[in-house]
Amino acid sequence: MKPHPPACPTSSPGPNRLRLRLLVAYDGGAFDGWQSQASGNTVQDALERAFTFLVGERCPVHGSGRTDAGVHALGQVAHVDIPPCRIPPDAWEGALNGHLPRAVRILSAKKAAPGFHARFSATGKIYTYRVCNARCLHPLEIGRVWHVPSPIDLGALQQAAEILSGSHDFAAFAANRGKPDENTVRTIHQIAVKRAGQILSLRFEGDGFLYRMVRLLTGSMVRMAQGKETLDWLRAFIDSPETRKTSYCAPAQGLCLTRVVYGQKRGTPKTKSALAATTTPEATS
Repeated sequence: MKPHPPACPTSSPGPNRLRLRLLVAYDGGAFDGWQSQASGNTVQDALERAFTFLVGERCPVHGSGRTDAGVHALGQVAHVDIPPCRIPPDAWEGALNGHLPRAVRILSAKKAAPGFHARFSATGKIYTYRVCNARCLHPLEIGRVWHVPSPIDLGALQQAAEILSGSHDFAAFAANRGKPDENTVRTIHQIAVKRAGQILSLRFEGDGFLYRMVRLLTGSMVRMAQGKETLDWLRAFIDSPETRKTSYCAPAQGLCLTRVVYGQKRGTPKTKSALAATTTPEATS
């Protein structure tokens, strides 16, 4: 099986086709990422096999964007154009889940609005990164967090989030996927830092993200918050993106695509945007 070409920004499903909008959740540890690969073990491959079984022909599935192997999703959005069939729109959720691996589930499937495109209609994304900051890793968190046993300063993370929020050239926080991005300026509306017991969460909300950008931001923020680097070290990646590049990339298993945003774009925030930094009591359940 060959990888599919990039999706084209088509505004309509074509004659005699129905465009479905899908909300998809998956455990990224079970797959080689979102996008179709020769291995056939990706979320896109699993979805397309289910559609092929149900309608009798291949129906390309287009996601809002790629996620790497090991990265999870609570709110991935995709669309697919299907031919006439006996399955009504309100029955697709159950029909697909009956033919998908347990590690991926359709949370909703409905007729898409006119002109909707999962990728090109998106105006932003929200990612959440979870870190277990404890001496030992709870076995039920395996594959869900980045285990960092040494102390992490929550206040330092807040300072890092203030520096990185806003519109910047994030070239220093982008991995090379084979072809450099022509435009590396992105806007992060907010980085919300929270602590609940031993779990730290960093919630990144922005208009878009470069390849591995959230993981590189997280890895660099945590290193600074451990006292291994300074705020000036972190600030230099923003001030001189053409000459510096971070090498601290957090592992995939702590990252989750939480939500894809559609609708009107948010205004450009100030460089230091609003930030939530809270500590909550340790959970008992």
